Amino acid sequence: MSLALAAAVLEPAQADRYRAFLDEAGEAALHRDGGREHVTASCFVFSPGFDRVLLCLHRKGGFWVQFGGHLESIDAALADAALREAREESGVEAIALLSTQPVDLDRHELSAGFGWCAAHWDVGFAAVVAPDAVPTASDESDDVAWFDVDAVPAAVPTGFVVRLRNVLDLVRRLG
Repeated sequence: MSLALAAAVLEPAQADRYRAFLDEAGEAALHRDGGREHVTASCFVFSPGFDRVLLCLHRKGGFWVQFGGHLESIDAALADAALREAREESGVEAIALLSTQPVDLDRHELSAGFGWCAAHWDVGFAAVVAPDAVPTASDESDDVAWFDVDAVPAAVPTGFVVRLRNVLDLVRRLG
């Protein structure tokens, strides 16, 4: 797994924490049943002009967030898992990754509503899709909707707005 791009834009201490977790947990870190803390993959989906973001209202969390979830046996890489999750959770097949390199790292503790999982070590990717794409909610979300990047709903996880801004800054610089 390459964290090179994300490590280049994040605090060195955060990237070091990820490396240490992966070194300690090994292959088990990539599997939901490999431990109460494990890696997930997520996908920030933008309009081509990066002025809108497609978010889902997460059923378990009760907040608006980027698409994402656990790796499955069909995923050859984290980027594949992020893209699969975005397509499944949005109902939009035309989503295309901007790069197979991560653009965000976020470790977050989980509430009891998430069952066995205690924390996710999320690796985020960025993608685009036409803003006229019609999303549909999956069984994991209560809604899916487009938002202006400067007007996301108030019900987002702590730190989400800063993360979104950082991802946008990075993809705009690289794109």
